[in-house]
Amino acid sequence: MSKFINGAAKVLFVAEKNEAAKSIAKVLSQGNYSRREGLSKFNKIYEFEGNVLGRKSLISTTSVSGHMLTLDFEPKYKKWGYVVASQLFEAPVRKYIIDDLKDVESSLKNYSSKNGTLVIWTDCDREGENIGGEIANTCSKFNKDIDIYRARFSEITPHAIKNALENLTKLDQNVINAVDCRIELDLRIGAAFTRLQTIYLKKRFPVMLRNSNSDNNNNNLISYGSCQFPTLGFVVDRYVAVKNFIPERFWKLRTFHMKDNIKTEFTWERGRLFSQTDVESYLTTCKDNISSAKIVSVKRSPKSKKRPVPMDTICLEKLAIRVLKMSAKKAMDLAEKLYSKGYISYPRTETTIFPEKLDLSTLINKQVANPSWGQFADEILNTGGPKPKNGKKSDKAHPPIYPLVHVKEDELQDDEMFSVYELIVRHFLACCSRDAKGQETTITMTIGEEVFKASGLHIEDKGYLEVYPYDKWASKTIPKYIKGEEVSENLEIDIHEGTTTPPALLNESDLIGLMDKYGIGTDATHAEHIETIQKRKYCSLDKDRRFVPSAIGLALVESYNLLGYQLSKPNLRADLEKDLLSICNGEKTKEDVLSHQLGNYKRIFENVEGQIEVFGDYFENEVKNNNNLWEKNNEGTSQNPLQDPDLKLSESVKCHCKKPSAIYTVKKGGANNGKLFYACATSLSHDKRCNFFQWCEQN
Repeated sequence: MSKFINGAAKVLFVAEKNEAAKSIAKVLSQGNYSRREGLSKFNKIYEFEGNVLGRKSLISTTSVSGHMLTLDFEPKYKKWGYVVASQLFEAPVRKYIIDDLKDVESSLKNYSSKNGTLVIWTDCDREGENIGGEIANTCSKFNKDIDIYRARFSEITPHAIKNALENLTKLDQNVINAVDCRIELDLRIGAAFTRLQTIYLKKRFPVMLRNSNSDNNNNNLISYGSCQFPTLGFVVDRYVAVKNFIPERFWKLRTFHMKDNIKTEFTWERGRLFSQTDVESYLTTCKDNISSAKIVSVKRSPKSKKRPVPMDTICLEKLAIRVLKMSAKKAMDLAEKLYSKGYISYPRTETTIFPEKLDLSTLINKQVANPSWGQFADEILNTGGPKPKNGKKSDKAHPPIYPLVHVKEDELQDDEMFSVYELIVRHFLACCSRDAKGQETTITMTIGEEVFKASGLHIEDKGYLEVYPYDKWASKTIPKYIKGEEVSENLEIDIHEGTTTPPALLNESDLIGLMDKYGIGTDATHAEHIETIQKRKYCSLDKDRRFVPSAIGLALVESYNLLGYQLSKPNLRADLEKDLLSICNGEKTKEDVLSHQLGNYKRIFENVEGQIEVFGDYFENEVKNNNNLWEKNNEGTSQNPLQDPDLKLSESVKCHCKKPSAIYTVKKGGANNGKLFYACATSLSHDKRCNFFQWCEQN
């Protein structure tokens, strides 16, 4: 079939999502494109004329819907009873088209066979590169002579898209290999440990699994993932720290001075002490020397509150969690939509430094029309222009997140999407403006030899805070004092008693921070891993939106910890992530990393398998010891996860386990049919069930 029509080359563009394909076509055709239905109803075809590689071209632009291919074991290895779990570390795997995307493959087949050139417009991150590889391989399968190019861009704007088209490159096979490696590692490691855990625990605790996963639609899987497990480990570690926290009483001196109708608290320099006797002694000394109380120092110094650095993915996620009370996953989904529409730059980035050539003034000028922050944007332009405070990070792939155009709230028709957009705009304007400035006054007072301090703040210029309500910095008024001033009059001193408090349970922002610090996942995957451990019912959010592990989630983590294996610690996964980066940089091969990482995990797997009964004992003890979690995570039921449901318990009759026995009914025919008896409440199929028996009428 001819690859030219009337002298024009036929070119196929493929984007990662339909919205991006539409936006790219709109930019390059200046809105003069035609749309037709594709074989997939979700992936349209946008056609227009243009210039590609210096040739007049007839361009067909379409899209996929993320990954087209999935990796899985050969069919016989997917049957749990066919092979032992350890074989999954070496079992053959295959890639194939996802069933729901076969129409997309058919569409690519149809168009690749008609076109001589393919340009890949997927997102410019690791996953996007790998999806680009899938598109390239699929199209090459149906047209081995097709020329393949890669467009690289970080925003869907006329300048960025035209620049990408004028500077086409090739796909980065190293990055494609790194993602393929990660997918295979996740499959093999996850499948092996999931089967080991599930088969053993399901057999030993059948009722517990049935109850805990009754609405999970995952066939009672006790799943394992090399990213999700360290993520869960952070949740469990903090919960255990809170649970084991022993509060301590402390005492400290407090002083208050009244002047000019302002009551000022002075803070004791010694802070809090854990000896009441010592603090009472200091109080006595101070009261004996109260007449000597005087101001010994008055220091005034400029104070500033730093404006934020440019926004990266983690910053966006944390702000959305804190300010919008929105999950990171939800925030990123909305940011992706804003990006696809051409409203913001690419939202998956680790960069906090604006490119030198980025025209910040033009971007700021686009926001002048907004009634809420337009005046602030105009002020930036009229007071010397933007002076961004850059951060220190760069992924050398994408710039920070910033708005590309001004969007009115009614244009989006989605309040949550506009909230994310507003967050991005306000952050952008804030980091391009100036620090907030003020004057801090620090007063030092002595009573005898004891030192007390008070401070006040006068804000002179709110700076970036005018547009950025997400940071708080409030003035604090104190009276005017002079050095040498005696203050014994109107001076109160007493003892304050308090109790140390445990650390707070982790919220989503805390969890993302820990994942980033210890190298678990990437900025693009943090939200997904957090969502996964909630879907698995390994943890949930309490009323304060803080993570509480479920009984099963805690038992899994603590059981591995007690065996001495660091599966819930970040070290293993962080090492894996470093290896993947080495593949991207061409320092290691996919095969080397697969061999090394699978070897590490297989050794741990074989050791766990050899101690599986001990693992089960630890698991049972952890569930029993944390039955309060079982109640929280199972809608308030007091049902013990090791006992059969729907049993009536007798507090007066204890079984050999020294626990309330259950009342059963004889269901076999014969003289005793229908009679009631007491027996152990633990599940009949559980090997820890005692053999207690007593007829009810004996009681």
